[in-house]
Amino acid sequence: MTDLPTASGSFGDKPTLTFPDTQAPAELAVQVLSRGDGPLVEAGQTIEVNYYGQVWGGSMFDNSYDRGSAIEFPIGVGTVIAGWDNSLVGQPIGSRVLVAVPPHEGYGPRGVPQAGIGGEDTLVFVVDILGAR
Repeated sequence: MTDLPTASGSFGDKPTLTFPDTQAPAELAVQVLSRGDGPLVEAGQTIEVNYYGQVWGGSMFDNSYDRGSAIEFPIGVGTVIAGWDNSLVGQPIGSRVLVAVPPHEGYGPRGVPQAGIGGEDTLVFVVDILGAR
């Protein structure tokens, strides 16, 4: 099993990621940093999250903590990257989850150049699941 980055802070805090001196995992890797006690997120719900995204071993490309507002989106229905659909469905509301998303479950070979994401980049997210409806 590949080592995953560690994240500072707790639920609701903007994290800082510390990366291991290892290669990124080739497949989706999910680590629950703190388990919430709410109901489980179900595919088809709209979930509300705060998130922090960073390229494996690289720079932060986006986060909602600095904006001071969470985002909402449908989960488990192909609206967001596959890595989010495949890691957040089934998690309890109130959880903080670290997800390492390989390119084939992220933005694919095109990446997102304007965000500094290359086609070979593994993305690491810390996601605080605030709610679902």
